[in-house]
Amino acid sequence: MKTFRTHVIKSAVLAATLSLAAPLVMAQNIAIVNGKPVPKARFDAMMTQIVKQGQQAKTPDLEAKVREELVLREIFVQEAEKKGIAATSDYKTQMEFARQSILIQALFTDFQAKSKDSEADLRAEYDKIKAQNGDKEYRARHILVEKEDEAKAIITQLKAGAKFEDLAKKNSKDPGSAENGGDLDWAAPGNYVPEFSEAMSKLEKGKFTETPVKSQFGYHIIKLEDSRATQFPPYDEVKVQLQQRNAQAKLAKYRDDLKAKAKTDFKFSAPAAAN
Repeated sequence: MKTFRTHVIKSAVLAATLSLAAPLVMAQNIAIVNGKPVPKARFDAMMTQIVKQGQQAKTPDLEAKVREELVLREIFVQEAEKKGIAATSDYKTQMEFARQSILIQALFTDFQAKSKDSEADLRAEYDKIKAQNGDKEYRARHILVEKEDEAKAIITQLKAGAKFEDLAKKNSKDPGSAENGGDLDWAAPGNYVPEFSEAMSKLEKGKFTETPVKSQFGYHIIKLEDSRATQFPPYDEVKVQLQQRNAQAKLAKYRDDLKAKAKTDFKFSAPAAAN
């Protein structure tokens, strides 16, 4: 009788232990697919990544979609492994490329996180750009042609009363402004090549250059529509743009520096010819 009671007690303890273990297993996993668990840690990692990237806010609907996505992935992965795809050379090659891409992205992300501009640096950059733009900006039109004779012929037509806008649409080789009658909108002189800005800043309102202005792009006829005090945006409006621009520039330099320091040898042996 004692043996029987001991066996009953042990069975009861085992049953209780198993009943407690089942919720624990499910707490560690979001699902069991064909006997293989899908870890909750994987779910948490994907949720964190989605929310961090700003794709969606964390909601019950999003959580349900992520759970479904992870279960589907596990189903498909199991099927691929069953077919031996993971052992193919093509798969291994793609995995290596993926590993490199992820590692490189992590390297660049780490660099940018550790090389952010301070508020003082951004302010100094803003003041520098503002000073370079000067205190005056111009709204001009231009007609760009390849040959000096073409420019002189257009100037003759302008003097005879032809409309600048019409001649720009018909003759200008500048695709960015020709359709708008040569309109370049408001801009500081520093936005143009020196020859152009020098000629433009000497014009009176409504006047055009009576001799062709030569630059690396060809020959210009320039008309000054108006000028005004520079309308420079406040610091707070351009701060994010400055951060992004500087981050891109620093990353480009970092990449170039790594490339310059690396010892790269392209003098490798060609594959042996088949007999």
